Amino acid sequence: MINNEITEYAEAHTSVELSLLAKLSRETHLTQIYPRMLAGNLQGTFLRMISTMLRPKRILEIGTFTGYSTINLAMGMGEGKLHTIEVNPELEEIIRRYIREAGLEERIILHNGDALQIIPTLNETWDLIYIDADKPNYLNYYRMLFDHLRPGGFFIADNALWGGKVLHPKKKLDKDTLGIVEFNEFVQQDGRVENVLLPVRDGIMLIQKK
Repeated sequence: MINNEITEYAEAHTSVELSLLAKLSRETHLTQIYPRMLAGNLQGTFLRMISTMLRPKRILEIGTFTGYSTINLAMGMGEGKLHTIEVNPELEEIIRRYIREAGLEERIILHNGDALQIIPTLNETWDLIYIDADKPNYLNYYRMLFDHLRPGGFFIADNALWGGKVLHPKKKLDKDTLGIVEFNEFVQQDGRVENVLLPVRDGIMLIQKK
C-alpha cells in the first residue's frame, strides 16, 4: 500500500476540492458511521477527469453512499443520464439534497434497493459502469453487466486493493476480501478486456471491454 506521506503529497498536488464537494465531505464525516466510504478529493477528481475524457452518455454507479462520486462522475459526463443505486434508504435525503445543490437533478437518477434486483430492470447499454458496493458481489455485478457494456466501454471498480488485505493467504480471507480477490483474478484472466489496477487510494481497477 502507498504510505501516508506519498498519499498526502499526491493530495497536495491535486486540484483544490470544489466547495460543494468539500461541504458534502464535511457533512458525511459528521453524520455517517463509516465516513471513509466517501471517495475524497483525490479519487473524486480522478473520476471526474475520467468522465470528462470519456464523455459517457450512460453511466451506472453501484453504491452511491452520500453521492460524492456520483456528483463527480456526472459533472464530467456528456449529455445523458447517470443511474446510481444505493441500498440504504436513510441516505436518500442527503444524496438528493446535494444532487439538487449541484444542479444535476435532470442528469442523475437515484434507485434505492438491492442492486442485484434493480440492475435487470434497467434496459440500457452503458458507456461506463462504476462498482463500489458490497464486495462479495463484485464479480456478480461484472458478469451480470458485461453484455450491457458497449464495446470500448469501461468498468471502474473501487477498493481493488482493500487495505492491502488482498495480499493475505486466500484461506485466511474474510468474505469481503475474498470477493475482491476473486474479482481481480477473474478480470486478470478475462480475454475480453484490457485492465490496469491503479494504486490510487484503496486501489482502482480500470477495465476496458474490447
